Amino acid sequence: MKTGFSFFSFDGELKDVSLHLAAIKEAGYDGVELVLTEEGYLRLDSSEAEITDLRRQVGDAGLEIHSVGCFLHWGASITASDLSVRKSALDIVRKQLDAAALLGADAILLVPGYVGNDFAAGSEIVPYDAAYDRALESVRTLAEYAGQVKVCIGVENVWNKFLLSPLEFKAFIQAVGSPWCGAYFDVGNIIAYGYPEHWIRILGPDIRKIHFCDFKRESGQLIGFCDLLEGDVDFAAVMEALREIGYGGYITLEMLPNYKKYPLRSIYSNKFSLDFILSL
Repeated sequence: MKTGFSFFSFDGELKDVSLHLAAIKEAGYDGVELVLTEEGYLRLDSSEAEITDLRRQVGDAGLEIHSVGCFLHWGASITASDLSVRKSALDIVRKQLDAAALLGADAILLVPGYVGNDFAAGSEIVPYDAAYDRALESVRTLAEYAGQVKVCIGVENVWNKFLLSPLEFKAFIQAVGSPWCGAYFDVGNIIAYGYPEHWIRILGPDIRKIHFCDFKRESGQLIGFCDLLEGDVDFAAVMEALREIGYGGYITLEMLPNYKKYPLRSIYSNKFSLDFILSL
């Protein structure tokens, strides 16, 4: 398994990535997950030349780009009742897929809409069945485009009050019915309502990418996300399950707690723990 560090761990308005790339390489990671934003280093309006230069910069740092995330999926949701919002969301994901192809990444991370959004006051509450139908229709459409640009869509399990069991999540992926759609599984996101080792075994080969973070279950809030081995993820069970299904892809750290005050701290402080976990 290769190790990566996600730029979800950093400020979404970050414009200069040079220090971060140097630290990620120095700490011993193999690659990075870059993230599309409105104002940062990789934007919706970034030109092909800018994206190509970003790829060169990452390569010069001795790293590879294996995935592209997006900070904009919560604001432009593929499950929104407003058709114009859904169309905007599809356009954003297509831009994300285009950027990933130019960057040499083999996957993107997709938040598959939401039933409820606790991260933005006044957000729409979408009926569950409507959210499912809209998400399925949207991801099927996007999977066709993903096949054209040869980049896989990784649907992530997030706190969106949607796709709440591994059986439902797997059924959703299979209903999309495309080799260009799989699961981007986050072990820490599940702790609030499940056990990652169960999800890993059930999702099996549908898992395309893995996020590592840790979470203190008793918190039940964002403040519960913490450094590796400080929360309730049973990483020994996680590693056993990953080996059972034959997973050999990227393990990417997404470390949210420290990005505002100490943006580089988590790169170094979690690498020792990550190496220990991979040895279990």
